[in-house]
Amino acid sequence: MVATDARPGAGFRRALGRVREAAAVPGPFPPAPAGSGLKTVPGDAGWPVLGHTLASVRDPLAWGRSRLARHGPVSWSCGFGRRLVSLVGPEAAEVVLRNRDRAFAAGPAWDYFLGPFFRGGLLSLDFEEHLRQRRIVQQAFTPARLRGYLDQVNRTVAEGLDRWRPAPRFPVAPAVKRLTLDLAARVLLGARLGREAEAVTRAFSAMTRAVTSFVRVGVPGTPWARGLAGRRVLERFCAERLPAKRAGGDEDLFGMLCHARADDGDRFTDTQVVDHVIGMLLAAHDTTTVALNCVLYQLAKHPDWQERVRAESRSLGRPLVAWDDLGALVSAELVEKEAMRLVAPVPVYPRWTVRDTDVLGHHLPRGTLVVLTPHVTHHLADRWPDPERFDPERFAGHRREDRVHRYAWLPFGGGAHKCAGAQFADMNVKALLHQLLLRFRIGVAPDYETRFDFSALPTPVDGLPVRLERLP
Repeated sequence: MVATDARPGAGFRRALGRVREAAAVPGPFPPAPAGSGLKTVPGDAGWPVLGHTLASVRDPLAWGRSRLARHGPVSWSCGFGRRLVSLVGPEAAEVVLRNRDRAFAAGPAWDYFLGPFFRGGLLSLDFEEHLRQRRIVQQAFTPARLRGYLDQVNRTVAEGLDRWRPAPRFPVAPAVKRLTLDLAARVLLGARLGREAEAVTRAFSAMTRAVTSFVRVGVPGTPWARGLAGRRVLERFCAERLPAKRAGGDEDLFGMLCHARADDGDRFTDTQVVDHVIGMLLAAHDTTTVALNCVLYQLAKHPDWQERVRAESRSLGRPLVAWDDLGALVSAELVEKEAMRLVAPVPVYPRWTVRDTDVLGHHLPRGTLVVLTPHVTHHLADRWPDPERFDPERFAGHRREDRVHRYAWLPFGGGAHKCAGAQFADMNVKALLHQLLLRFRIGVAPDYETRFDFSALPTPVDGLPVRLERLP
Protein backbone atom coordinates (compact mmCIF):
# COMPACT_ATOMS: atom_id res chain seq x y z
CA MET A 1 0.00 0.00 0.00
CA VAL A 2 1.28 3.49 -0.85
CA ALA A 3 1.43 5.87 2.10
CA THR A 4 -0.51 9.10 1.61
CA ASP A 5 -0.67 12.39 3.46
CA ALA A 6 -4.25 12.62 4.72
CA ARG A 7 -3.89 16.02 6.38
CA PRO A 8 -6.40 18.65 5.19
CA GLY A 9 -5.09 20.55 2.19
CA ALA A 10 -2.15 18.19 1.64
CA GLY A 11 -2.87 17.82 -2.08
CA PHE A 12 -3.03 21.57 -2.54
CA ARG A 13 0.24 22.06 -0.63
CA ARG A 14 1.98 19.49 -2.83
CA ALA A 15 0.67 21.21 -5.97
CA LEU A 16 1.75 24.63 -4.63
CA GLY A 17 5.21 23.25 -3.93
CA ARG A 18 5.49 22.06 -7.53
CA VAL A 19 4.35 25.49 -8.76
CA ARG A 20 7.07 27.17 -6.67
CA GLU A 21 9.65 24.72 -7.99
CA ALA A 22 8.61 25.43 -11.58
CA ALA A 23 8.75 29.18 -10.95
CA ALA A 24 12.37 29.11 -9.81
CA VAL A 25 14.61 30.73 -12.44
CA PRO A 26 17.76 28.65 -13.08
CA GLY A 27 21.19 30.25 -12.87
CA PRO A 28 23.70 30.78 -15.69
CA PHE A 29 24.32 28.06 -18.22
CA PRO A 30 27.11 25.64 -17.21
CA PRO A 31 30.47 26.56 -18.76
CA ALA A 32 32.15 24.35 -21.33
CA PRO A 33 34.78 21.98 -19.86
CA ALA A 34 38.26 23.50 -19.73
CA GLY A 35 40.42 22.31 -22.59
CA SER A 36 37.49 20.90 -24.58
CA GLY A 37 37.79 23.50 -27.32
CA LEU A 38 34.02 24.04 -27.08
CA LYS A 39 32.18 27.28 -26.42
CA THR A 40 29.78 27.94 -23.55
CA VAL A 41 26.22 28.48 -24.78
CA PRO A 42 25.40 32.23 -24.62
CA GLY A 43 22.06 33.57 -23.42
CA ASP A 44 20.10 35.00 -20.52
CA ALA A 45 17.28 33.97 -18.21
CA GLY A 46 14.91 36.82 -18.99
CA TRP A 47 12.31 38.12 -16.56
CA PRO A 48 12.08 36.72 -13.03
CA VAL A 49 9.73 33.74 -12.81
CA LEU A 50 8.35 34.11 -16.37
CA GLY A 51 11.69 34.11 -18.17
CA HIS A 52 11.04 34.52 -21.90
CA THR A 53 7.77 32.55 -21.89
CA LEU A 54 5.41 35.35 -22.89
CA ALA A 55 7.64 36.82 -25.60
CA SER A 56 8.32 33.45 -27.21
CA VAL A 57 4.62 32.56 -27.29
CA ARG A 58 3.28 35.98 -28.32
CA ASP A 59 5.51 36.28 -31.39
CA PRO A 60 7.88 33.31 -31.76
CA LEU A 61 9.29 34.58 -35.05
CA ALA A 62 10.23 38.02 -33.73
CA TRP A 63 11.59 36.50 -30.53
CA GLY A 64 13.61 33.89 -32.42
CA ARG A 65 15.08 36.49 -34.73
CA SER A 66 16.09 38.71 -31.83
CA ARG A 67 17.82 35.79 -30.10
CA LEU A 68 19.60 34.88 -33.32
CA ALA A 69 20.83 38.44 -33.82
CA ARG A 70 21.96 38.79 -30.22
CA HIS A 71 23.42 35.36 -29.46
CA GLY A 72 23.70 33.37 -32.69
CA PRO A 73 22.07 30.06 -33.68
CA VAL A 74 22.65 28.40 -30.28
CA SER A 75 21.44 30.23 -27.17
CA TRP A 76 19.91 29.52 -23.78
CA SER A 77 16.95 31.17 -22.09
CA CYS A 78 14.31 30.37 -19.51
CA GLY A 79 10.73 29.56 -20.42
CA PHE A 80 7.87 27.34 -19.27
CA GLY A 81 9.60 26.87 -15.93
CA ARG A 82 12.80 25.45 -17.45
CA ARG A 83 16.15 26.51 -18.76
CA LEU A 84 16.32 25.52 -22.42
CA VAL A 85 18.60 25.89 -25.41
CA SER A 86 17.08 27.20 -28.66
CA LEU A 87 18.57 26.12 -31.97
CA VAL A 88 17.98 28.04 -35.19
CA GLY A 89 18.97 27.03 -38.70
CA PRO A 90 19.32 23.88 -40.77
CA GLU A 91 22.87 23.10 -39.63
CA ALA A 92 21.82 22.86 -35.99
CA ALA A 93 18.70 20.91 -36.97
CA GLU A 94 20.81 18.39 -38.86
CA VAL A 95 23.01 17.69 -35.84
CA VAL A 96 20.01 17.01 -33.63
CA LEU A 97 17.72 15.18 -36.04
CA ARG A 98 20.39 12.92 -37.54
CA ASN A 99 21.57 12.26 -33.98
CA ARG A 100 24.67 10.34 -34.95
CA ASP A 101 26.00 10.05 -31.40
CA ARG A 102 22.54 9.16 -30.02
CA ALA A 103 22.81 12.03 -27.56
CA PHE A 104 19.36 13.51 -28.21
CA ALA A 105 16.18 11.81 -26.98
CA ALA A 106 12.71 12.92 -28.04
CA GLY A 107 10.73 11.17 -25.32
CA PRO A 108 11.86 13.05 -22.19
CA ALA A 109 11.57 16.38 -24.02
CA TRP A 110 8.13 15.80 -25.50
CA ASP A 111 6.98 14.36 -22.17
CA TYR A 112 7.83 17.66 -20.48
CA PHE A 113 5.59 19.59 -22.90
CA LEU A 114 2.99 16.99 -23.84
CA GLY A 115 3.20 15.39 -20.42
CA PRO A 116 0.33 13.05 -19.62
CA PHE A 117 -1.79 14.31 -22.50
CA PHE A 118 -0.13 12.49 -25.41
CA ARG A 119 2.04 9.98 -23.56
CA GLY A 120 3.01 6.62 -24.95
CA GLY A 121 2.89 7.49 -28.65
CA LEU A 122 5.81 7.53 -31.07
CA LEU A 123 6.83 11.00 -29.91
CA SER A 124 7.55 9.59 -26.45
CA LEU A 125 9.75 6.71 -27.61
CA ASP A 126 13.41 6.58 -28.57
CA PHE A 127 16.03 4.38 -30.15
CA GLU A 128 15.26 0.63 -30.40
CA GLU A 129 11.79 0.78 -28.84
CA HIS A 130 10.83 3.70 -31.07
CA LEU A 131 12.02 1.82 -34.15
CA ARG A 132 10.13 -1.34 -33.15
CA GLN A 133 6.83 0.43 -32.54
CA ARG A 134 7.25 2.72 -35.55
CA ARG A 135 7.50 -0.32 -37.82
CA ILE A 136 4.14 -1.48 -36.49
CA VAL A 137 2.50 1.93 -36.85
CA GLN A 138 3.82 2.37 -40.39
CA GLN A 139 1.74 -0.62 -41.44
CA ALA A 140 -1.18 1.83 -41.29
CA PHE A 141 0.40 4.12 -43.88
CA THR A 142 1.50 1.85 -46.69
CA PRO A 143 0.49 2.96 -50.22
CA ALA A 144 -2.14 0.22 -50.33
CA ARG A 145 -3.74 1.39 -47.09
CA LEU A 146 -3.57 5.06 -48.08
CA ARG A 147 -5.32 4.21 -51.33
CA GLY A 148 -8.01 2.48 -49.31
CA TYR A 149 -8.42 5.46 -46.99
CA LEU A 150 -8.97 7.90 -49.86
CA ASP A 151 -12.53 6.79 -50.54
CA GLN A 152 -13.45 7.47 -46.90
CA VAL A 153 -11.65 10.81 -47.04
CA ASN A 154 -13.56 11.87 -50.14
CA ARG A 155 -16.93 10.91 -48.70
CA THR A 156 -16.25 12.64 -45.39
CA VAL A 157 -15.06 15.83 -47.11
CA ALA A 158 -18.17 15.84 -49.33
CA GLU A 159 -20.46 15.48 -46.31
CA GLY A 160 -18.60 18.20 -44.46
CA LEU A 161 -18.68 20.69 -47.34
CA ASP A 162 -22.41 20.06 -47.73
CA ARG A 163 -22.80 21.87 -44.41
CA TRP A 164 -20.92 24.99 -45.58
CA ARG A 165 -23.13 27.92 -46.55
CA PRO A 166 -22.00 30.96 -48.59
CA ALA A 167 -21.55 34.05 -46.43
CA PRO A 168 -19.67 37.36 -46.57
CA ARG A 169 -17.80 36.44 -43.36
CA PHE A 170 -17.66 32.67 -43.18
CA PRO A 171 -15.49 31.54 -40.19
CA VAL A 172 -13.41 29.01 -42.06
CA ALA A 173 -11.08 27.97 -39.20
CA PRO A 174 -13.82 26.43 -36.99
CA ALA A 175 -15.37 24.79 -40.06
CA VAL A 176 -12.03 23.25 -41.04
CA LYS A 177 -11.46 22.06 -37.49
CA ARG A 178 -14.81 20.23 -37.47
CA LEU A 179 -14.13 18.73 -40.90
CA THR A 180 -10.65 17.45 -39.98
CA LEU A 181 -12.04 15.97 -36.78
CA ASP A 182 -14.66 14.11 -38.82
CA LEU A 183 -11.88 12.92 -41.14
CA ALA A 184 -9.74 11.68 -38.27
CA ALA A 185 -12.68 9.93 -36.64
CA ARG A 186 -13.89 8.26 -39.84
CA VAL A 187 -10.52 7.17 -41.22
CA LEU A 188 -8.56 6.51 -38.05
CA LEU A 189 -11.32 5.31 -35.73
CA GLY A 190 -13.93 4.05 -38.19
CA ALA A 191 -16.49 6.13 -36.28
CA ARG A 192 -18.98 8.89 -36.92
CA LEU A 193 -18.87 11.32 -34.03
CA GLY A 194 -22.30 12.93 -34.24
CA ARG A 195 -23.18 14.37 -30.83
CA GLU A 196 -19.77 13.40 -29.45
CA ALA A 197 -17.96 15.77 -31.82
CA GLU A 198 -18.22 18.77 -29.51
CA ALA A 199 -16.91 16.87 -26.47
CA VAL A 200 -13.99 15.40 -28.44
CA THR A 201 -13.15 18.80 -29.92
CA ARG A 202 -13.16 20.41 -26.47
CA ALA A 203 -10.98 17.61 -25.13
CA PHE A 204 -8.40 18.07 -27.88
CA SER A 205 -8.39 21.84 -27.50
CA ALA A 206 -7.87 21.55 -23.75
CA MET A 207 -4.99 19.12 -24.21
CA THR A 208 -3.16 21.12 -26.86
CA ARG A 209 -3.52 24.37 -24.90
CA ALA A 210 -2.23 22.70 -21.75
CA VAL A 211 1.10 21.78 -23.30
CA THR A 212 2.37 25.39 -23.17
CA SER A 213 1.04 26.10 -19.68
CA PHE A 214 3.34 27.90 -17.28
CA VAL A 215 1.71 26.17 -14.29
CA ARG A 216 2.37 22.53 -15.17
CA VAL A 217 0.51 20.83 -12.32
CA GLY A 218 -3.14 19.94 -11.91
CA VAL A 219 -4.24 22.92 -9.85
CA PRO A 220 -8.03 23.22 -10.34
CA GLY A 221 -9.03 25.83 -12.88
CA THR A 222 -5.69 25.86 -14.71
CA PRO A 223 -5.16 24.85 -18.36
CA TRP A 224 -3.13 21.87 -17.12
CA ALA A 225 -6.08 20.58 -15.09
CA ARG A 226 -8.43 21.06 -18.05
CA GLY A 227 -5.95 19.18 -20.24
CA LEU A 228 -5.95 16.25 -17.82
CA ALA A 229 -9.75 16.17 -17.95
CA GLY A 230 -9.58 16.19 -21.76
CA ARG A 231 -7.21 13.22 -21.74
CA ARG A 232 -9.68 11.25 -19.60
CA VAL A 233 -12.45 12.01 -22.09
CA LEU A 234 -10.42 10.60 -24.99
CA GLU A 235 -9.26 7.57 -22.99
CA ARG A 236 -12.88 6.67 -22.24
CA PHE A 237 -13.85 7.31 -25.86
CA CYS A 238 -11.18 4.86 -27.12
CA ALA A 239 -11.57 2.31 -24.32
CA GLU A 240 -15.29 1.94 -24.99
CA ARG A 241 -14.56 1.00 -28.61
CA LEU A 242 -11.47 -1.12 -28.06
CA PRO A 243 -13.15 -4.52 -27.40
CA ALA A 244 -15.08 -4.34 -30.68
CA LYS A 245 -11.93 -3.34 -32.54
CA ARG A 246 -10.04 -6.28 -31.04
CA ALA A 247 -12.81 -8.67 -32.06
CA GLY A 248 -13.43 -7.27 -35.55
CA GLY A 249 -11.47 -6.90 -38.74
CA ASP A 250 -11.87 -3.17 -39.31
CA GLU A 251 -9.54 -1.56 -41.84
CA ASP A 252 -9.28 1.77 -40.04
CA LEU A 253 -6.12 2.70 -38.13
CA PHE A 254 -7.68 1.81 -34.76
CA GLY A 255 -8.50 -1.70 -35.96
CA MET A 256 -5.12 -2.10 -37.63
CA LEU A 257 -3.27 -1.19 -34.44
CA CYS A 258 -5.32 -3.77 -32.54
CA HIS A 259 -4.19 -6.56 -34.86
CA ALA A 260 -0.77 -5.50 -36.19
CA ARG A 261 2.22 -7.50 -35.07
CA ALA A 262 5.91 -6.74 -34.85
CA ASP A 263 8.53 -8.94 -36.53
CA ASP A 264 8.77 -11.01 -33.33
CA GLY A 265 5.00 -11.53 -33.22
CA ASP A 266 4.29 -9.10 -30.38
CA ARG A 267 1.09 -7.06 -30.43
CA PHE A 268 0.33 -3.72 -28.83
CA THR A 269 -1.28 -3.84 -25.40
CA ASP A 270 -4.63 -2.13 -24.89
CA THR A 271 -2.85 0.81 -23.26
CA GLN A 272 -0.40 1.11 -26.15
CA VAL A 273 -3.23 1.02 -28.69
CA VAL A 274 -5.07 3.83 -26.89
CA ASP A 275 -1.87 5.89 -26.55
CA HIS A 276 -1.07 5.54 -30.25
CA VAL A 277 -4.63 6.30 -31.34
CA ILE A 278 -4.70 9.52 -29.30
CA GLY A 279 -1.29 10.51 -30.67
CA MET A 280 -2.41 9.84 -34.24
CA LEU A 281 -5.58 11.83 -33.68
CA LEU A 282 -3.42 14.77 -32.63
CA ALA A 283 -1.36 14.53 -35.81
CA ALA A 284 -4.30 13.83 -38.12
CA HIS A 285 -6.61 16.42 -36.59
CA ASP A 286 -4.75 19.37 -35.10
CA THR A 287 -1.67 19.58 -37.33
CA THR A 288 -3.70 18.99 -40.50
CA THR A 289 -6.07 21.72 -39.32
CA VAL A 290 -3.13 24.13 -39.01
CA ALA A 291 -1.88 23.27 -42.50
CA LEU A 292 -5.33 23.70 -44.08
CA ASN A 293 -5.98 27.01 -42.32
CA CYS A 294 -2.68 28.35 -43.62
CA VAL A 295 -3.36 27.10 -47.15
CA LEU A 296 -6.87 28.58 -47.27
CA TYR A 297 -5.66 31.87 -45.82
CA GLN A 298 -3.07 32.22 -48.58
CA LEU A 299 -5.47 31.16 -51.34
CA ALA A 300 -8.02 33.71 -50.13
CA LYS A 301 -5.35 36.43 -50.21
CA HIS A 302 -3.94 35.37 -53.59
CA PRO A 303 -6.81 34.75 -56.04
CA ASP A 304 -4.37 34.15 -58.90
CA TRP A 305 -3.00 31.07 -57.13
CA GLN A 306 -6.52 30.03 -56.14
CA GLU A 307 -7.56 30.01 -59.79
CA ARG A 308 -4.42 28.11 -60.76
CA VAL A 309 -5.11 25.37 -58.21
CA ARG A 310 -8.79 25.28 -59.22
CA ALA A 311 -7.89 24.94 -62.92
CA GLU A 312 -5.78 21.85 -62.20
CA SER A 313 -8.65 20.28 -60.28
CA ARG A 314 -11.11 21.06 -63.08
CA SER A 315 -8.75 19.47 -65.60
CA LEU A 316 -9.16 16.13 -63.81
CA GLY A 317 -12.80 16.07 -64.87
CA ARG A 318 -14.24 14.48 -61.73
CA PRO A 319 -15.71 15.80 -58.46
CA LEU A 320 -13.68 13.46 -56.22
CA VAL A 321 -9.94 13.10 -56.53
CA ALA A 322 -8.61 9.62 -57.34
CA TRP A 323 -5.39 8.12 -56.00
CA ASP A 324 -3.62 8.46 -59.34
CA ASP A 325 -4.70 12.13 -59.54
CA LEU A 326 -2.79 13.25 -56.44
CA GLY A 327 0.51 13.64 -58.26
CA ALA A 328 -1.14 15.81 -60.92
CA LEU A 329 -2.19 18.46 -58.37
CA VAL A 330 1.16 20.22 -58.68
CA SER A 331 0.00 23.74 -57.85
CA ALA A 332 -1.87 22.53 -54.77
CA GLU A 333 1.34 20.91 -53.55
CA LEU A 334 3.37 24.08 -54.14
CA VAL A 335 0.84 26.15 -52.20
CA GLU A 336 0.72 23.60 -49.40
CA LYS A 337 4.51 23.59 -49.02
CA GLU A 338 4.79 27.38 -49.05
CA ALA A 339 1.94 27.77 -46.55
CA MET A 340 3.66 25.34 -44.17
CA ARG A 341 6.89 27.27 -44.60
CA LEU A 342 5.26 30.55 -43.63
CA VAL A 343 3.54 28.98 -40.60
CA ALA A 344 5.09 25.70 -39.48
CA PRO A 345 2.28 23.40 -38.23
CA VAL A 346 4.55 22.35 -35.34
CA PRO A 347 6.63 25.46 -34.56
CA VAL A 348 9.16 23.69 -32.29
CA TYR A 349 10.66 20.23 -31.85
CA PRO A 350 12.08 19.57 -28.38
CA ARG A 351 14.87 17.12 -27.49
CA TRP A 352 16.66 16.10 -24.29
CA THR A 353 20.38 15.39 -24.09
CA VAL A 354 21.05 11.98 -22.55
CA ARG A 355 24.83 12.53 -22.56
CA ASP A 356 27.24 15.41 -22.92
CA THR A 357 27.40 16.53 -26.54
CA ASP A 358 27.90 19.61 -28.70
CA VAL A 359 26.07 21.53 -31.40
CA LEU A 360 27.93 23.87 -33.75
CA GLY A 361 30.87 23.99 -31.37
CA HIS A 362 28.80 24.71 -28.23
CA HIS A 363 28.92 22.38 -25.23
CA LEU A 364 25.57 20.89 -24.15
CA PRO A 365 25.74 18.94 -20.89
CA ARG A 366 23.60 15.91 -20.19
CA GLY A 367 20.09 16.83 -19.08
CA THR A 368 19.69 19.87 -21.34
CA LEU A 369 16.28 20.66 -22.82
CA VAL A 370 16.89 21.57 -26.47
CA VAL A 371 14.30 23.20 -28.73
CA LEU A 372 14.58 23.21 -32.52
CA THR A 373 12.70 26.12 -34.11
CA PRO A 374 11.53 25.28 -37.66
CA HIS A 375 9.18 28.27 -37.69
CA VAL A 376 12.20 30.58 -37.37
CA THR A 377 14.39 28.47 -39.67
CA HIS A 378 11.72 28.74 -42.39
CA HIS A 379 12.11 32.53 -42.34
CA LEU A 380 15.90 32.87 -42.56
CA ALA A 381 16.68 35.42 -45.26
CA ASP A 382 19.99 33.76 -46.14
CA ARG A 383 18.12 30.55 -46.97
CA TRP A 384 14.83 31.87 -48.29
CA PRO A 385 15.00 35.03 -50.46
CA ASP A 386 12.32 37.53 -49.41
CA PRO A 387 11.12 35.08 -46.72
CA GLU A 388 7.89 36.92 -45.78
CA ARG A 389 6.54 36.84 -49.33
CA PHE A 390 4.07 34.12 -50.33
CA ASP A 391 5.88 32.53 -53.27
CA PRO A 392 4.95 28.88 -53.97
CA GLU A 393 7.22 28.85 -57.01
CA ARG A 394 10.20 28.65 -54.66
CA PHE A 395 9.36 24.93 -54.37
CA ALA A 396 8.98 24.40 -58.14
CA GLY A 397 11.49 22.25 -59.99
CA HIS A 398 13.32 25.18 -61.61
CA ARG A 399 14.05 26.77 -58.20
CA ARG A 400 13.75 24.29 -55.31
CA GLU A 401 14.91 26.72 -52.65
CA ASP A 402 14.19 24.02 -50.09
CA ARG A 403 17.16 22.08 -51.44
CA VAL A 404 19.61 24.74 -50.24
CA HIS A 405 19.98 22.42 -47.24
CA ARG A 406 18.42 19.09 -46.38
CA TYR A 407 16.97 20.56 -43.17
CA ALA A 408 16.01 24.02 -44.42
CA TRP A 409 12.32 22.99 -44.67
CA LEU A 410 11.10 20.60 -42.01
CA PRO A 411 7.34 20.85 -41.32
CA PHE A 412 7.27 17.09 -40.70
CA GLY A 413 10.47 16.90 -38.67
CA GLY A 414 13.33 14.72 -39.81
CA GLY A 415 15.52 11.77 -39.00
CA ALA A 416 14.14 8.77 -37.12
CA HIS A 417 11.21 10.80 -35.78
CA LYS A 418 10.01 12.22 -39.10
CA CYS A 419 6.20 12.17 -39.18
CA ALA A 420 5.00 8.69 -40.13
CA GLY A 421 1.74 10.09 -41.51
CA ALA A 422 3.15 12.84 -43.77
CA GLN A 423 1.71 11.24 -46.93
CA PHE A 424 -1.65 10.78 -45.22
CA ALA A 425 -1.72 14.48 -44.30
CA ASP A 426 -0.81 15.51 -47.85
CA MET A 427 -3.58 13.30 -49.23
CA ASN A 428 -6.14 14.89 -46.90
CA VAL A 429 -5.12 18.43 -47.84
CA LYS A 430 -5.27 17.76 -51.57
CA ALA A 431 -8.56 15.87 -51.40
CA LEU A 432 -10.19 18.68 -49.44
CA LEU A 433 -8.80 21.44 -51.65
CA HIS A 434 -9.99 19.62 -54.78
CA GLN A 435 -13.60 19.46 -53.65
CA LEU A 436 -13.67 22.85 -51.94
CA LEU A 437 -12.33 24.78 -54.94
CA LEU A 438 -14.70 23.03 -57.34
CA ARG A 439 -17.62 24.15 -55.17
CA PHE A 440 -16.58 27.52 -53.74
CA ARG A 441 -14.52 30.63 -54.24
CA ILE A 442 -12.98 32.17 -51.13
CA GLY A 443 -11.75 35.73 -50.72
CA VAL A 444 -10.74 38.43 -48.26
CA ALA A 445 -10.22 42.20 -48.46
CA PRO A 446 -6.85 43.16 -50.01
CA ASP A 447 -5.60 44.61 -46.73
CA TYR A 448 -6.82 41.73 -44.55
CA GLU A 449 -4.23 40.09 -42.31
CA THR A 450 -4.92 37.44 -39.70
CA ARG A 451 -2.79 36.82 -36.65
CA PHE A 452 -1.92 33.34 -35.47
CA ASP A 453 -2.07 32.43 -31.79
CA PHE A 454 1.00 30.34 -30.91
CA SER A 455 0.02 29.52 -27.33
CA ALA A 456 -0.67 26.01 -28.62
CA LEU A 457 -0.52 24.93 -32.26
CA PRO A 458 -0.90 27.99 -34.55
CA THR A 459 -4.54 29.09 -34.77
CA PRO A 460 -6.07 32.18 -36.44
CA VAL A 461 -7.24 34.37 -33.57
CA ASP A 462 -10.22 35.74 -35.54
CA GLY A 463 -11.51 32.41 -36.87
CA LEU A 464 -10.29 33.36 -40.36
CA PRO A 465 -13.47 34.95 -41.78
CA VAL A 466 -13.56 34.67 -45.57
CA ARG A 467 -16.03 35.62 -48.27
CA LEU A 468 -17.44 32.24 -49.28
CA GLU A 469 -19.17 32.17 -52.69
CA ARG A 470 -20.72 29.13 -54.35
CA LEU A 471 -19.52 28.54 -57.90
CA PRO A 472 -22.05 27.93 -60.67
